[in-house]
Amino acid sequence: MKFLYVTLGVIVLMLQYRLWLGDNSVRALNMLEVELEAQRSVNQELEARNRLLEIEVLDLKNGVEAVEERARSELGMIGKDETYYLLID
Repeated sequence: MKFLYVTLGVIVLMLQYRLWLGDNSVRALNMLEVELEAQRSVNQELEARNRLLEIEVLDLKNGVEAVEERARSELGMIGKDETYYLLID
């Protein structure tokens, strides 16, 4: 009978070790949940950025004003009836 109690005790200890400290343990699950939340946050930021880029692409495809604005700001282009002034400090 004593052998049975010892065997059961060892089995319970082994199962408890696997539950709390093993490969698929509660600790590993908690770490994965934290990692999942961080990844969800990154995904939300990227989705917001993608929405803005999609709006900008549609605007560039359909609107002349957006193309003109981008050409002025990034390339320094001017219109046909405009005068360019260079101000030097």
